[in-house]
Formats: sequence, C-alpha cells, structure tokens
Amino acid sequence: MGKVRCEWAGNDPLYCDYHDNEWGMPLHDDQMLFEFLILEGAQAGLSWITVLRKRENYRKAFDNFDPNIMAKYDQKKVEELLQNEGIIRNKLKINSAIKNAKAFLKVQAEFGSFDKYIWSFTDGKTIKNAWKNLSEVPALTDEATAMSKDLKKRGFNFVGPTICYAFMQATGMVNDHTTDCFRYNAN
Repeated sequence: MGKVRCEWAGNDPLYCDYHDNEWGMPLHDDQMLFEFLILEGAQAGLSWITVLRKRENYRKAFDNFDPNIMAKYDQKKVEELLQNEGIIRNKLKINSAIKNAKAFLKVQAEFGSFDKYIWSFTDGKTIKNAWKNLSEVPALTDEATAMSKDLKKRGFNFVGPTICYAFMQATGMVNDHTTDCFRYNAN
C-alpha cells in the first residue's frame, strides 16, 4: 500500500511530487515566496495543476521570479510575454506580476524582508488545522482576508482572500494536510 496523501493530490506524478515535497512546508525564502504569490495569482480561475505544469516556463519567462528584474519590465516585455505559449497569456495577470514585483520590493525595504512581513499574519508560525477530509478545508480565513486587504493597500493585485489562503497553504503558513495524510505531522 502506498502513502496516504491529501485527496486533492490524486495520482498525477507532478501533483504527488508537489504535495510530498513542497505544499504546506514552511517557506521563508523571499524569492520563493514571491514566486508562489505570482503563481497563485496566475492560477485565479484555473486549476493549480495547469500552473504547476507551466511552472518551469514561468521561471524562464519571468527571469526566475527575480523581483528586481521584473519590476523593470516594460511594454515590450509585456508583449513578449503575451506571445509566450508556455505561460498563461493573460494581460491582466502579466501586468499584475510586474506591479506586484514593485510592491514586493517596497515591502522588503520597509520590513527588511517579505518573509518577516507575510508571516506576521500568522504571528510567525504555522497554523495547524485538523481537517479529516478535503470538504472541511475552507476557501479563506480571517487571516487570509486580513492579508489580502493589507497587500491590496500596499499596491498588490490578484491577491484576493481565496488566493491569499491558497498562498498560505502552499507556503506552510497553514497546515491543511488532512489528518490521515503522511505529511500532516511532518512539519
């Protein structure tokens, strides 16, 4: 018998690897936090597996999610990205990534790191939930709503409460592995 995983991971090898090795693990690297913030925004209205399958293309297209480079993207770069079949070619989402890079750099300057800022919404620690099955997991929480409101105030977009909660799950700010999942007590 194989490992028991969260139901959403299914049988797709890419999804299983993501579930087993990334999702829900506390993340404190600014550049990786920025990557997840951009990818969660890109996922809006789509399935996460769609974004996951395009992740390497995104890394190439967006200069490995270096906010210093992305903040300087111009209209020529936007047009280039809109022609890139390896990413989700949505003008609003592409412009949002650039806008978010600029806002991200301002947060880093103000707080010393994005990590310090973003983890303040959970008092610097993972919120450990105890969901027995996927149907119990909420789409958003008060913390995600507060994060969304503050990010928007700081100039970010594509950061609604549902996107923020997915970001919190992905980066280990919340542990939403179901209690039967082998990863539940791993962190």
